[in-house]
Amino acid sequence: MNLKINTIVVMTATVLFSCNQGTKTETTTSTKTEEAKQVITHVMTKEDQAKLTPDAVFQEFIEGNKRFQSGKSIPRDLSEQARKSAVGQFPKAVVLSCLDSRVPVEDVFDQGLGDIFVGRVAGNFINEDLLGSLEFACKVAGAKLVLVMGHQHCGAVKGAIDDVKLGNITAMLAKIKPAVNMSQDFPGEKTSSNELFVRHVSENNVKYALQQIRAKSPILKEMEDKGEIKIVGAFYRLTDGTLEFVK
Repeated sequence: MNLKINTIVVMTATVLFSCNQGTKTETTTSTKTEEAKQVITHVMTKEDQAKLTPDAVFQEFIEGNKRFQSGKSIPRDLSEQARKSAVGQFPKAVVLSCLDSRVPVEDVFDQGLGDIFVGRVAGNFINEDLLGSLEFACKVAGAKLVLVMGHQHCGAVKGAIDDVKLGNITAMLAKIKPAVNMSQDFPGEKTSSNELFVRHVSENNVKYALQQIRAKSPILKEMEDKGEIKIVGAFYRLTDGTLEFVK
C-alpha cells in the first residue's frame, strides 16, 4: 500500500515538474520574441519623411533625449538599418554640433541610421561650407528641422576666450570670437576657468550661429518663414545628458 502511494506521489511530482518546466520555457520564449519585436530595423523612407512636420520632429527629439537620459534608448539593429539605408536617405533633421567626442549626436536624440544629418566642427559655428550642407539637408533632401547644438565645457569656446594662436586653429577660433564679444555684459569673471562664463559664451555662440543661418541663407530663411522647417538652438550638458533649448 505504501509503495503504491509513494509511486503516485513521485508520478504526480514528475508531472507537475514537467508542466512547470514547460511553462517556464514558454514564458522565456515569449519574452525573447517580445524583445526581438522591439528591436528597430526600419529606416526612414520618402513617405515617412513627407508625413512629418517640423514641430513633430522637434518633439521627437525632445522625447528621444529623455530616453537617452534615462537609459531607455530604443534598441536598433544597426547592421540591418545600414543595409536598408544603403539605397537612399530621407533624414528628418540636420544637427550642427561641435567636434567634441563626448557629444554623440545620434545617441543624444536616440536616433538610428538614416534619421539625421550631422555637421560637425569645433565650436559649432557657421561658415559657407556648413551653410551649404544645411541647405542641401533641407532644400534638397527634405529635412524638417535644423538644430544648432553647443555644449558644456567646450574646448573651442575656451580657446576663443583665451585668444589661442596656433596654426589653423587661430582662424577657426576667430569665428567664435563674435560670441565672446556678445558676452562682455557677463557680471562675473570673464575667463575660461569660470564655467558660468564659458556656458554664457557657448549659448551666445549658438544664438550667433542661428542669426548667421537666417542672415546668410535666404533659402533656409524662406523655408522657415513658410513653416517648411524649424530652426532651433540647444545647449547640451555633458554631466547628465540633458538639453536646454536656447531662446
